[in-house]
Amino acid sequence: MVQYNFKKITVVPSGKDFIDIILSRTQRQTPTVVHKGYAISRLRQFYMRKVKFTQQNFHEKLSTIIDEFPRLDDIHPFYGDLLHVLYNKDHYKLALSQINTARNLIGKIAKDYVRLLKYGDSLYRCKCLKVAALGRMCTVIKRIGPSLAYLEQIRQHMARLPSIDPNTRTILICGYPNVGKSSFINKITRADVDVQPYAFTTKSLFVGHTDYKYLRYQVIDTPGILDRPFEDRNIIEMCSITALAHLRAAVLFFLDISGSCGYSIAQQAVLFHNIKSLFMNKPLIIVCNKTDLQPFDELSDEDKKLVMEMKDEAMKTVIGQGGEAINDDGVLLTMSTLTEDGVIAVKNAACERLLNQRVELKMKSKKMNDCLNRFHVAIPKPRDQKERLPCIPQAVLEAKAKAATEKEKRKVEKDLENENGGAGVYSANLRKNYILANDEWKEDIMPEIYDGHNVADFIDPDILHRLEELEREEGLRLEQEADDDDFEMDGKELTPEEQEALAEIRKKKSLLVQHHRIKKSTAESRPTIPRKFDKDMKFTSERMGRQLSALGLDPTSAINRAHSRSVSRRGRKRERSLSREDNDGDAMDMDADLPSKKLRMRTRSRSHPPSDVVPGEGFKDSAQKVKAVKLAKKSVKKRNKDARRGEADRVIPTLKPKHLFSGKRSIGKTSRR
Repeated sequence: MVQYNFKKITVVPSGKDFIDIILSRTQRQTPTVVHKGYAISRLRQFYMRKVKFTQQNFHEKLSTIIDEFPRLDDIHPFYGDLLHVLYNKDHYKLALSQINTARNLIGKIAKDYVRLLKYGDSLYRCKCLKVAALGRMCTVIKRIGPSLAYLEQIRQHMARLPSIDPNTRTILICGYPNVGKSSFINKITRADVDVQPYAFTTKSLFVGHTDYKYLRYQVIDTPGILDRPFEDRNIIEMCSITALAHLRAAVLFFLDISGSCGYSIAQQAVLFHNIKSLFMNKPLIIVCNKTDLQPFDELSDEDKKLVMEMKDEAMKTVIGQGGEAINDDGVLLTMSTLTEDGVIAVKNAACERLLNQRVELKMKSKKMNDCLNRFHVAIPKPRDQKERLPCIPQAVLEAKAKAATEKEKRKVEKDLENENGGAGVYSANLRKNYILANDEWKEDIMPEIYDGHNVADFIDPDILHRLEELEREEGLRLEQEADDDDFEMDGKELTPEEQEALAEIRKKKSLLVQHHRIKKSTAESRPTIPRKFDKDMKFTSERMGRQLSALGLDPTSAINRAHSRSVSRRGRKRERSLSREDNDGDAMDMDADLPSKKLRMRTRSRSHPPSDVVPGEGFKDSAQKVKAVKLAKKSVKKRNKDARRGEADRVIPTLKPKHLFSGKRSIGKTSRR
């Protein structure tokens, strides 16, 4: 569809890169070894080949640049004028002509130096001629460096131009800035043109595509045009003027009747009359936009008169009317892009007007006469006044009726959900489509199976009654325990000595409770209190011995154990304890003569065999654990064989180190490698 695709133009290298590309290619693709002992004809051929190869590469690259850039005289006038507006065609042609001149100069240089190389009498002279030839070629390329940079800038900009087909069905939108052109193209196409509440948001042409009657139409959004002389218009406005002048399209002239764009209807009417010469022989539609802010019926008489004058001018552009207004449908339309009121009507009217114009032009062409000779449309004439209705067989009517009944929309789960409260309220019945011998079975309660047993077999039907009895019994027991807890000794029946003992017991109990609470709050994070901070001497072994002696216990073993664990003895070697055999005197006598190694073996803690199941491992028995261990070892066997650190180790080792497998192998080196 699109004839001009500027995105395919090859990148133009800079002058320095151009030279590097060609010289490196010459170095890579031509012979590089030559000796002065060669015959003079061979030397001449060697350097002539380098000069010719370099010239050929320069010629190909420069020819590619010249051929891929469009020639302004050969392309469509729309693109020719657009490129002239954007880049100034004089500069553009001058840059291409310099490229062409450089190509011819390089060809002449190569021709001259090849002729001189034919008379070279030594290796040195031939080499000097080759260096001079390549140096002059590179000098020519350096001189056209600015032209190459200019063409690269043009190529980058042309690649960003929209792909516009000047010959297809086109709808062109024009008008003052900020009147709603970009909003309209965003509504009717999938284009995403930036829309902002200030003028000249659109700075170039934007293209979108829409469909009407199964035909594709391209819609072009043009930048805003101001009412000023042609010479004073900038590049942005000239893009719009170029599109209006050269594209055969239906033109939509947008009017902002609310005045929110910053320009009155009178100013917009003046612009319309100034550029109406660009609308000749094109379907023209006046679109009054922003009717949500200012309805068309509420306009003043002066503004309505201006709009009607524009409508009369638009009627003169209808092809085939000779300037006379016959049918004014679809010439003046109103819409609002904010509320989307009338947007589709404007699009349909523009597409219909453009389609009718293109059909009329094709009917007037010479090709149509050749085509009409091949067509014959037969229109039968009635032979009498009798009405003959079509005869449709009864079977066909019955089949149509049956198909109509079957076509009735059946309710799906979505409809049932909407009827019964919506999502979160309605619960779909998954059993209603079960295929069973009896439909009544669909709602039966399905048994729950756990470990191969039916849960219903273990349910007591009187479980609720029994639960009430248990709760009642538990409540009675709790009341009784509460009554027992409330009982306290008042001390009136006790003797004075017993009362003192009771007070001592209660005080001791409260102190124990307080210490327990402190210990519980700090848990195991409570630090060991250094001796210098224990000023009250509450944590000494002597105090512990006195307390144990007061209770009638022997404090010797406890004091020794505390001493063995003290910090001051940390540097000393721990003595071995035979406390396990203290209870058995015979055993002590037996072990007295055993060597120290056997004693160590006796005192060592027993370890579980690997097959024993430790609680928490998740194995049923030892057989299952042994099987799991075997599978685990088998799974890591291949990984261990490949010397992998783990499952995530994906390192690929260097199987052939370069220092062992590269280079020539001299005598005595093969064994090491």
